[in-house]
Amino acid sequence: MNYAVIGTGYWGSNHVRVATELAEDGRIDDVILCDVDEDRLDDLASSYGVRGVTDYERLPELGVEAATISTPSPTHHRIATDLLTAGVDVLVEKPLALDSDDAWDIVDVANEHDRTLAVGHIFRHHPALVDLKRRIDRGELGRIKYLSTARFSFRAPRETTGALYSLAVHDVDVSNYLLGERPERVYCSLDDVVREGIDETATVVMEYDGATSVINESWQVPVFGKRRDLVVVGSEKAAYVDYLEDNVIELYDSRVVERNGSMSVRDEGKQVHEAPNREPLRAEIEEFIAASRGETTLRSPGRVGARAVELLEDAKRSAETRNTVAVARSDRSGPSVETDEPRRLESDGSGPDDPQ
Repeated sequence: MNYAVIGTGYWGSNHVRVATELAEDGRIDDVILCDVDEDRLDDLASSYGVRGVTDYERLPELGVEAATISTPSPTHHRIATDLLTAGVDVLVEKPLALDSDDAWDIVDVANEHDRTLAVGHIFRHHPALVDLKRRIDRGELGRIKYLSTARFSFRAPRETTGALYSLAVHDVDVSNYLLGERPERVYCSLDDVVREGIDETATVVMEYDGATSVINESWQVPVFGKRRDLVVVGSEKAAYVDYLEDNVIELYDSRVVERNGSMSVRDEGKQVHEAPNREPLRAEIEEFIAASRGETTLRSPGRVGARAVELLEDAKRSAETRNTVAVARSDRSGPSVETDEPRRLESDGSGPDDPQ
C-alpha cells in the first residue's frame, strides 16, 4: 500500500512521522507527502527520505491507495471527495467539515465509491478513555449521571476556526462515545473578545436521557498551564482521566446511599489503574489501514464525524439564539449507535501525543 499525508503542518507532521514508522515496519510500502508550502514540503520529505508533491490530484496516478488529510478544515470537503472519487481511502482530521451538508456529502461519496472513510477523533484511541469506556459498558460505574470536561490553555486564538470547532469537537464526540448515544438538547455560549468572529471560549451543555455533559473549552485561561481532563460520575463510582497522563484512570468508590429514610455519603477511597499504553495517533492510523484492507471496522467512521459536525451546528445555533435547542436526529448513513468497536490491534507500547 502506498500512503499519502496531505498537509504537513504541526499535526500533519505527526501523521508523517507515524506513516514513515509504519513503512519502516513493513506495514505500508511507500509514503508520499503533499503540501502547497514547497519549502516545508521539501524539508520534511528530505528529512524522512520520502517523495513530495504539491498537487494532491497527482496522488492517485502515483499509486496512492490511502491518505491522511490534515489540511485546514475549509479544504476537507473538496480534497476528500476528489480522492474518494478517484478510488483513494481517506482519514480526514477532525472536524470532518465545517458544515453538516459537506460532512454528509463526504460520507455519501465514500459510500457511492465503496471507499473507507475514517475521521480523526483521536480520543477514541486514548488508552485511559478506552479503558473507561469498557468499565462504563460493563456497568462498573453504575448509571452515568454527569460528565465534565475542561480543555484550558493560554494562547492566541486561531485565524480559521474557534474553540468550538477546534476543541469542543473532541468532547462532543467523547460524550457520545462514552454514553453510546447522542444528546437530546444542547446549550452553548461562545466568547470572541480577542479575535472578532473566532470564539476563544466555548461552554457547551448537552442533555442526554438521564445524563448531562458539561464541556468547558478556552484558549484564554492562563491559570492551569495546559489542562485536559474529564470527570465521569456514575451512581456507583466516579472516574477521572487526565488526558496528559496517557494511560492513567482514577476510580472513586463514592456514592450516596439511603438507609431508613435518611441519606449519607459512602466513600471507600480511590483506586488508580494503568491501562495498556499505546500512542493514540498510531493506533488510529493502524486501524484505518486495517479497515482499508478489510481487516477490521472503524472506531470513528465517517458518519461519526458527520454527527459531531451536526452537534457543533446545534451548539452554534444555541449560542446565536441564546436558547437551548433540540438536537436534530439524522437517520443518514447507518445506525445511530455511537460505539462501533473494532477488533483490537496489537499494541506497540508507545505513548500518545496530545493533538490540541
